[in-house]
Amino acid sequence: MTRNAPEKVPVGGDSGLSQKGLNAGTVGLIGAVVIGISCIAPAYTFTAAIGPTASTVGAQIPAVILIGFIPMLLVAFGYRELNNRMPDAGTSFTWATRAFGPWIGWMAGWGLVVATILVLSNLAGVAVEFLFLLISQITGNAGVADLAFEVWINIAVCLLFMLGATYISYRDMQTTQKLQYVLVTFQVAVLVLFSVVAISQAVGGNGFDFQPFDLEWFNPFAISSFSALAAGLSLSIFIFWGWDVTLTMNEETKDPEKTPGRAATVTVITIVSLYLLLAVAMIMFAGVGTGELGLGNEDIQANVFFFLSDPVLGPLAFLVSLAVLTSSASSLQSTFVGPARTLLAMGHYGALPPAFAKVSPRFFTPGYATIVSAIVASGFYVVMRLVSENTLWDTILTLGMMICFYYGITAFACVWYFRKQWFDSVRNVFFTFLFPLIGGVILAILFVTTLIDSMDPAYGSGANVFGVGIVFILGILIILIGIGVMVWQSFVRPAFFRGETLGMDAPVSARKLRAESENRR
Repeated sequence: MTRNAPEKVPVGGDSGLSQKGLNAGTVGLIGAVVIGISCIAPAYTFTAAIGPTASTVGAQIPAVILIGFIPMLLVAFGYRELNNRMPDAGTSFTWATRAFGPWIGWMAGWGLVVATILVLSNLAGVAVEFLFLLISQITGNAGVADLAFEVWINIAVCLLFMLGATYISYRDMQTTQKLQYVLVTFQVAVLVLFSVVAISQAVGGNGFDFQPFDLEWFNPFAISSFSALAAGLSLSIFIFWGWDVTLTMNEETKDPEKTPGRAATVTVITIVSLYLLLAVAMIMFAGVGTGELGLGNEDIQANVFFFLSDPVLGPLAFLVSLAVLTSSASSLQSTFVGPARTLLAMGHYGALPPAFAKVSPRFFTPGYATIVSAIVASGFYVVMRLVSENTLWDTILTLGMMICFYYGITAFACVWYFRKQWFDSVRNVFFTFLFPLIGGVILAILFVTTLIDSMDPAYGSGANVFGVGIVFILGILIILIGIGVMVWQSFVRPAFFRGETLGMDAPVSARKLRAESENRR
């Protein structure tokens, strides 16, 4: 028995899409931006990324941030155009299906869901470590921090974080927004405070290795090698990822054709500005050498904020650990928005069992999909934690690979979907053709490069199976499982794969529409 096509209550101006029962009009521009920043988790991502980047490019960190920002910005333009035309909660899944058909669309949805489930488990693990680190700082008992590395304590507390995040995500979007306003405001305030004080201390002669501000730090042509450039692009995948959550809420936003796209643009610009401020402050205060507090010191690279917080903020140093804890915990909650709504759309259009299309009658949220996402992410974390102590590092690298996979498909979907409108205007040439095409090509190159490099058993944490790197195995295994599940669904739910519930669509050019109108006259 095949599932009937969903009732076609139009979404936006596209009659081929339909609503899914979410609570429309509950998220405004500011709320969407706040949730987007929360999902990126700037405090957590930056403290983990700044050290390795300094070791690779030295003082050119701001330049690398700007270079790494480019593919994200180019892809964001493509996302915005697709959302303007098709504001659907399925985002990458829906758009790729409309552009390339059900098979590629299904895999794009799979890539998004898997990437977010990977980062959910990662964020929960980070929250655990910083919780015990914060308690250690406040109590002055260094031994408390070591409890985070006791396997069963780590797993138990991680599952408690996951449970709390699931409960909040299951409730209405107003609850999510109210929580995120508080957490994100605190996180950003602490990062700005840290930056301002660090610059003041450096200029006042109290820095560890004072470096006077230099515009050359922003010069991408000063980056010495292609490998350093590649490192910068890989960095962007990690530190900028998450902005697209603003688009998965498009059916719940006010003015869904415009607000999500604007929110995505504001989010990425805000984040890149914050990262540049932090990078300048750290370079001026600590330098990029290998000294005790230098950004090039491998001993502090796993958590640069922690080691610099006391020299910079003194008795207020605990605020930095609290900010990183807040960053990972708030991102854990907001990140549930993406996979839950993608799974909802896949269930709604018949690409997954109809249970995924269930919306909570009380909260108007994708309750079933949220719970499934939490269970899978929790199970994945438990297994990975038992298999490897370096779970976080390996999942970050695998995450980067999967982000390249589904971001790239979505960028190419924009190019192909609007193919008949490329030359209708100068704006279309850039925003529906050149920008997403270049962004997609960059991400495709990064995906293939990472896939090849990750075969090396020394890649990532060094964990391997029969001499093959664990990151490569995870990446290939995730894609193969996705293909297997997709083939299975094509047998039990053929309507979607025949294009009956969500078909391909290619909008005609504006010139053709004008010509047809004139002919009718």
